[in-house]
Amino acid sequence: MPKKVIFDVDPGIDDAVAVCIGLFNPDLEVVAVTSVGGNVSPAQAARNVQVILSQMDPPRWPRIGAGTAPEHGLPTEGRRIFGPDGLGGVPFDVAVRRDLRPSEKVICDEIRAAPEAVTILACGPLTNIARAFLRDPELPSLLGQLIIVGGTVSGPGNITPAAEFNIYCDPQAARTVFRTPCTKFLIPLDVTNQIELTLDVLTRIPEETTRVGRFVRKLLQAAFRGYRQELGLEAIRIHDVVGLVALTHPELFTFVEMAGDVETMGELTLGATVFDRRRVPAWRHNIAVATKVNKEAVLEEIIRSLHTAAEIAERQNPYCDGI
Repeated sequence: MPKKVIFDVDPGIDDAVAVCIGLFNPDLEVVAVTSVGGNVSPAQAARNVQVILSQMDPPRWPRIGAGTAPEHGLPTEGRRIFGPDGLGGVPFDVAVRRDLRPSEKVICDEIRAAPEAVTILACGPLTNIARAFLRDPELPSLLGQLIIVGGTVSGPGNITPAAEFNIYCDPQAARTVFRTPCTKFLIPLDVTNQIELTLDVLTRIPEETTRVGRFVRKLLQAAFRGYRQELGLEAIRIHDVVGLVALTHPELFTFVEMAGDVETMGELTLGATVFDRRRVPAWRHNIAVATKVNKEAVLEEIIRSLHTAAEIAERQNPYCDGI
């Protein structure tokens, strides 16, 4: 039976690619895609989710949730790599719905509908997850598992010297989630930074004759431009796709139980993920953290899953050309 999953995303090119793969993974049932502000504003994130779904047009659309900004607002720096709209400035037309349910409500509904059977893949700031936990205090015990793409164990961060972007965007929400008892896995920068896509990968992904290939190629080409122009790099990192592989193939990762928390007040360390790794820790273990990864196998799985998604998408709806 396919595993029920909610993608909580702030698209973001890597979020978009992860959702594309997930929609056509035969081992997954994507019951909802909820948007959260981060890479882009909450309104743009909701629009981007609808762009992804309209381009892929799966036979059964998941529910869509719309997020709102955290109370303290969102940082605007760190958004340059994926362009002002998060999808590399590639023009996609979409009929935007204005009647979307709040993301945290959708999350609560889907978990309540299938207790202990739903996995959340959190690819953005943890605003929606924290709000869902606060909205329904019983929810953490009903959640199957939560996979968080974010944080860093040994550093450095990618938005400040100490902090990773997703956690930095809403550190208070991240602290709430870290401190809430539930089954949690963290896929930090220490692992996701090891998976680099070089330009030659464009020769290995599905052709433009498929809608998955066409959409993903446009996004990855924009990502390569952004990384080169903003960071001077010829390779890109797709953190959220690595998080998806951790969900579908956890055997490719080594996880260690740790005692983690989030700094919410430091002038230099706001948003840093802190782990008590002393010989006799004062904190209790509360999260399983990925510490090692089979880099070659993960990269091959990403390529393979893109081809699988392209084949299934064309078989299910061969007449959809995208926009």
